[in-house]
Amino acid sequence: MDQTLLVVADLAAISVLTFAVYFPRHHRRDLIAAFLGVNVGVLAVAMTLSSSSVGIGLGMGLFGVLSIIRLRSNEIAQHEIAYYFSALALGLLAGLPEQVNALSMLLMALIVATMYVGDHPRLFGRYRQRSLRLDAAYTDEDALRAHLEVLLGGRVVNLSVQNVDLVNDMTLVDVRYVVTGGGPRAPREAGGRAERAERAEGVRA
Repeated sequence: MDQTLLVVADLAAISVLTFAVYFPRHHRRDLIAAFLGVNVGVLAVAMTLSSSSVGIGLGMGLFGVLSIIRLRSNEIAQHEIAYYFSALALGLLAGLPEQVNALSMLLMALIVATMYVGDHPRLFGRYRQRSLRLDAAYTDEDALRAHLEVLLGGRVVNLSVQNVDLVNDMTLVDVRYVVTGGGPRAPREAGGRAERAERAEGVRA
């Protein structure tokens, strides 16, 4: 009965984390199956290994079977890695104890609450990050910073120049900024050269 309550608590926690915290904010349907599968899989393996009737040989065999499965996926963001780790931790916390204890319950609740607060869209909601490919070669960082602030409509707090191509007249830069106006402006043509945003990845508003 104790382990049944732990399973119910784990399923409730991963459901809140996945369906009430993650999906309403990020809307990636493919990761729902990943989070649920990782959590329930780790829960099952942890509960099996914690059983006194299972020898260490069988436990090593189970992990050996799991180790031959190579995870192939598209690149995921740092916050999604945190959700993966949280799903793993919830499964372990519910699967390892043989009876219900207050510490496990509190730690499971703490994980869900931490992800709710740490990934809340209002937490530093005006901060953004972008990687831009500019059709101009900037060797002066101050001039580049001023140009980016006009282009993005915000105050640049950090920038890292990845590449300056003087032959093709191009600059690749990673910039972090705080929105102070109406947000990024549409790219403009200057001297026959259009500035293009290669990839945009921001801290959630």
